[in-house]
Amino acid sequence: MRTFLAASAALPALVSALNVVDKRGVTVYNPTMTTTATAADATYTGAAAYDTTVLNPPAPPTDVAKDFPVQLMSGGMDGLSIKQKGSFMGFSIELSVADQIFGKNSSHLQVPFLNHMSNLKARAGKVSLRVGGNTQESAVLFPEGFNTGYVIQKFRRPGSTPTETPLIYFSPELIYSMKNVSSLIPTEYYFGLNWIDPNNFTNSVLVAETVENILGDDLLALQLGNEPDLYDRHGKRPQNPYTFDLYMNEFQQAVTQLNAAPAFTNRDILLAPSSCCFWNETELFQQGFVERFKDSLKILSVQHYPSNNCKINGNILDPQTIYPDFLRHGNSGYSPVSMVNPYRSTSAVAAQYNKPLVMLETNTASCGGFPGISDSFGAALWSADLSFQLAAANFSQALFHVGGQNVYYNPFTPPPTNQSTFHQWTTGAIYYAALVTAEAFGPTGNSQIVDLFMNGNNDYTPGYAIYENGHPSKVVLFNYITDPSGANDYVAHIAVGGGETGQPAAIPNSVKVRRLSAASVNQKYNITWAGQTMGDQFGSDGRMKGELQTETIQCDTAAGSCAITVKAPSIVLVFLNDQTLADSTPPSEGPQTFATTAATKIRNTATVDQAVLATSNGHGGGHYGGGILGSTSVGSVSSAWRMAVPGMVAVVGGALGAVFVAFVR
Repeated sequence: MRTFLAASAALPALVSALNVVDKRGVTVYNPTMTTTATAADATYTGAAAYDTTVLNPPAPPTDVAKDFPVQLMSGGMDGLSIKQKGSFMGFSIELSVADQIFGKNSSHLQVPFLNHMSNLKARAGKVSLRVGGNTQESAVLFPEGFNTGYVIQKFRRPGSTPTETPLIYFSPELIYSMKNVSSLIPTEYYFGLNWIDPNNFTNSVLVAETVENILGDDLLALQLGNEPDLYDRHGKRPQNPYTFDLYMNEFQQAVTQLNAAPAFTNRDILLAPSSCCFWNETELFQQGFVERFKDSLKILSVQHYPSNNCKINGNILDPQTIYPDFLRHGNSGYSPVSMVNPYRSTSAVAAQYNKPLVMLETNTASCGGFPGISDSFGAALWSADLSFQLAAANFSQALFHVGGQNVYYNPFTPPPTNQSTFHQWTTGAIYYAALVTAEAFGPTGNSQIVDLFMNGNNDYTPGYAIYENGHPSKVVLFNYITDPSGANDYVAHIAVGGGETGQPAAIPNSVKVRRLSAASVNQKYNITWAGQTMGDQFGSDGRMKGELQTETIQCDTAAGSCAITVKAPSIVLVFLNDQTLADSTPPSEGPQTFATTAATKIRNTATVDQAVLATSNGHGGGHYGGGILGSTSVGSVSSAWRMAVPGMVAVVGGALGAVFVAFVR
């Protein structure tokens, strides 16, 4: 308890009223968001995660060529990126909802979440997750856990407003939950430290020691500071302006305290600055930040949303009006190219220091996104395009944010607790983009990405090539246009060498193709990837439905090209050889999936022998938040639970019911 008092006594007001217009995108914990105004003028008043708004797609442009060449070169191309990993597109999970995503505790994990991650692991080899966000700056670790049955507890200070970040108390059981997930599915983590008071860092040092000890090699980096360029504007620092010098001096203070902690042994594990909105990171790096902390910094990071739905100073953006700006590759304020351009010099400086650069948190818009945009097929196109664009600009990772029920942009959302016995999860459009990128980047770690600027660098028909070991292995083709008539489908003629390149033609006899498809950019659910779907709202257990469909397209070897039709709208992934297809394809029996062994809101649930699950469960008794779930009587904590925990772990499936099964393939 003394640790808690030392860590929390000096916590200042966490979020002050916003009174400035942001340059990029300001994140607010619980904003008031746009909830009405649909194309049909309907009104929706429920949770944002299940909003029914459907916008009108933009009219097709009239100046897009529908038939054009795509020229690749053998041996590489100018502009190839650094080598990228298959888990390039990952997820940033807000700390305050982490228990809703992972599970109630380390012994009761969420089956649908495991299945969502298993789909990606089967294609990319690994999954990348970050736990943090605004709420990390108000988070306090209770090393002894709670006797309430909770892993996370949230409190609002007297007099606080709904837009202020709540106090977050969490148990080590959260970290054990993360470890158990990675024991089932290879997962690497970023974890955020509370840096709200640089003079009262004791609890954060304890968090660093605890996370390092439990996660071990699964810990990718510890985030020190979340959007520090907003600290002065949000009242998190008394100094205004909060200058680079002040920031670096306080960063040094934190590093000194971490390095003095006996149980903190990984001294080059930090990730920073994670600025979002007002700093020029290139200037910060050039003023000595990277050089000064090069022995402590493992990864450099930024956070950026292209827009916001925060209604700052009454500035309300109409989703229908801005929707077309998300449906273009470049030449709009919200396009992937426009979003990445400010960071190209930052990426170059990071490369000079041999430090990876990560987009630690992003999505369509801060303050939860926009109805009809963030949850639409258009967002799937946009987020996939952004991931490829960031990779081509030598970022090493892009993590798309996951919030609670009050946001529009979630890639996956568990049902409200009071509906978990009859509703399943909802898979959002952005999750499908992660499937595409996982297969495109593949598990080899050798993929290099290049923007092809194809079709005269047209905004509606972008494309990328993926090279492995100097040879083209895949091509990704986008079509942002909605047109059910087929008049805006296009044909890309892919060639490798040949023609006037000075190289011999190296086109294969045939290629394999998989498609991300929807009827319109405004479609929300039942999107298909290679013929498979995650289903409708409240209809997903995390397993893909339907048969995997891979098309074979014969090439014209005489002409030296392969003609690929790209429907409006869609993404097409073209595999240029069978080995890259095999590398990115789940096993014939499908990805490893998990059947539930427990259901929420149901008594007398079952558990499964932990040895069967091959997971390294940590402490799970009453002290660490497991007491109520382990009791044979609702509302009590039994000694039988404490005895059972070291050998038991259950996975929770909500509406799937209680089934005594461990793994299902």
